[in-house]
Amino acid sequence: MFPSPQDECQNYIRVLLITGRRIFTCGTNAFTPVCTTRQIGNISRVMDTVNGVARCPYDPRHNSTAMVTEKGELYAATVIDFSGRDPVIYRSLGNMPPLRTAQYNSKWLNDPHFISVYEVGLFTYFFLRENAVEHDCGRTVFSRVARVCKNDVGGRFLLEDTWTTFMKARLNCSRSGEIPFYYNELQSTFYLPEQDLIYGIFTTNVNSISASAVCAFNLSAITQAFNGPFRYQENPRTSWLSTPNPIPNFQVGDDRGPGENQTERSLQDAQRLFLMSDVVQPVSTDPLLYQDNIRFSKLVVDIVQGRDTLYHVMYIGTEYGTILKALSTTNKSMRGCYLEEMRLLPEGESEPIKSLEILHSDRSLFVGLSDRVLKIPLERCSSYKTERHCLDARDPYCGWDRKQKRCTTIEDSSNMSQWSQNITECPVRNLTQDGGFSPWAPWQPCNHDDREGASTSCACRSRSCNSPVPQCGGSNCKGPTIQVANCSRNGGWTPWSSWGQCSTSCGIGYEVRQRSCNNPSPRHGGLVCVGQGRDERLCNEKSPCPLPVFWSSWGSWSQCSAECGGGVHSRVRSCEKGNTCPGCALEYKTCNLEACPEVRRNTPWTPWMPVNVTQDGARQEQRTRYTCRALLPDPHQLQLGKKKVETRVCPNDGTATCETEGSSGRPLLRQPGGTRWSPWETWSTCSQECAKGFRTRKRTCASAEGKSSPSACSGSPAEYQDCNSQDGNSQPCPEPRLGFLQSRQ
Repeated sequence: MFPSPQDECQNYIRVLLITGRRIFTCGTNAFTPVCTTRQIGNISRVMDTVNGVARCPYDPRHNSTAMVTEKGELYAATVIDFSGRDPVIYRSLGNMPPLRTAQYNSKWLNDPHFISVYEVGLFTYFFLRENAVEHDCGRTVFSRVARVCKNDVGGRFLLEDTWTTFMKARLNCSRSGEIPFYYNELQSTFYLPEQDLIYGIFTTNVNSISASAVCAFNLSAITQAFNGPFRYQENPRTSWLSTPNPIPNFQVGDDRGPGENQTERSLQDAQRLFLMSDVVQPVSTDPLLYQDNIRFSKLVVDIVQGRDTLYHVMYIGTEYGTILKALSTTNKSMRGCYLEEMRLLPEGESEPIKSLEILHSDRSLFVGLSDRVLKIPLERCSSYKTERHCLDARDPYCGWDRKQKRCTTIEDSSNMSQWSQNITECPVRNLTQDGGFSPWAPWQPCNHDDREGASTSCACRSRSCNSPVPQCGGSNCKGPTIQVANCSRNGGWTPWSSWGQCSTSCGIGYEVRQRSCNNPSPRHGGLVCVGQGRDERLCNEKSPCPLPVFWSSWGSWSQCSAECGGGVHSRVRSCEKGNTCPGCALEYKTCNLEACPEVRRNTPWTPWMPVNVTQDGARQEQRTRYTCRALLPDPHQLQLGKKKVETRVCPNDGTATCETEGSSGRPLLRQPGGTRWSPWETWSTCSQECAKGFRTRKRTCASAEGKSSPSACSGSPAEYQDCNSQDGNSQPCPEPRLGFLQSRQ
């Protein structure tokens, strides 16, 4: 699975090296490689930044390896272009001139996968795997060790800025036999400088069966291969042939480097002779450890002081997330000794081990996974509670302390004379093992009870799950343990069952009946029943479902019952195809909630009507009008309101005009003390410009001395008179249509 573009465009750290008190790092930097130098005590501060091309790949999926020498020179093996088609072994930084391998020359490097790089004496060794250019029968991957001289300064005219000391040889890791079994693909290495040993994990090709092995190589064997003959191909049409080494026992010489004594011939030889003819052989004929059906991924080796000797303990990471702890020895009787298997992930989860590192000061093994780092103790002697368990573990880290009566490391022992080990053979492997069937036993006559009351003479054979027996949580065998023959029986149908209930309560549905093939059941290869075990037919064909009733859409809202002041209007709907629809067919809603305008009206005066006659023949007359006001949408809806009454007194002899008084109904009396009414003032203008209205005139009550005394005179100080009633020139006004309430007397 390839990472998404968002994941690719990150800064993946591909080079992380510690030199003294400084950290040198290189990252892909979103396909723009860059390298920085920082102080260990303050890694947030960048001391120096350089271009990362040829020191770090562009793509995080491209592999690379790098190393910084004691003199500060960076040796990197990576790809130098964006597409990854230009692999390179490159030297930069330091005081030596930059050098690289020949560009676009597949004979030097052919699609390599770089594994590791080590500085050993005057040389730098690179370990890799690549497509074998010397193999003529299809594509084959070989594991290699390549070497360059640290004092190489490049060629003059030929091989300028290019290594003149580049050589490579094949690493062999195989199981011996008439036809050797090769583990061709190097996956990981570990260098033990104290022993001049290089340990390597080798596997088969990913497209073949899974198999892994661990082989170890002496530096002397590698040097011997580089001092031997070369393999050389004159042109692409010729075979690769062995040719003598022009400089046997090649050594760099003094500190001036090989460039001081270069000749044109030596440069020509360096250009064409780089592949060694001899293969580097491991320390033992067969691998130190090998296992089928598993792929090893990473390896570290620890040197452990035992009771009598030094032991090499290997920690091997797998692609399934487990770590194998094994003993490395050339003793054939103890070769391939597994000491322990450690499962790091929960049951059901697996992922490859990315890296392994030993920290001796902490006596711990650090395990790198894709998203976390785990810390594991190198020894777990305290887990062995008895002397037998401690010694049978054959663990070089552990021994039984007879004085302390517990399993300890040699450092924690009370006395070497009281501390014992028993590493004379491999421990019994306590590994999970799935069960396997033994071969079938011969056929024998047997009686077979079919559990239906019948017994048949048959032939039977059996097998057991004991080759091997499942152990340590291994799965049991899957499959039959008994086979029966020569008593087969054909199956037969049972009678049909009754028809089941119709699938619908109305409308067309279906009903089902069934039968089974167990009358009798087929046995031991007998024929199964022919036909259907299920039958269906239609039902309720003459029972249609009633048509569904439903409401029609609501009609439009009716006119509001009031134009203002709040009214109601309604809408209706009808029940279609029946009269059982839930809900109401009529719906009401308020409308025109705004307040109505105020209307105010005065009614005209009624005619004068006689109401009383005095002793002297004078008469009293009254007339009435009403004042109404209300908030109404229509002025014509105004009803009868406040009543106003006027009274007047008229003499019987007609010598004077009628005098108007208030509404109290009191008769007019003579004024005492010479007080009398003044003459009437002139009439005021008519109250209406058109149609019938009224006008007024006023008078005052005063004594003979001219003093005003309104209460001394009888009668009204004001008089009203109709006007415009007979004016033919006036414009008639629209007569208001007023509804009058009948007055109550």
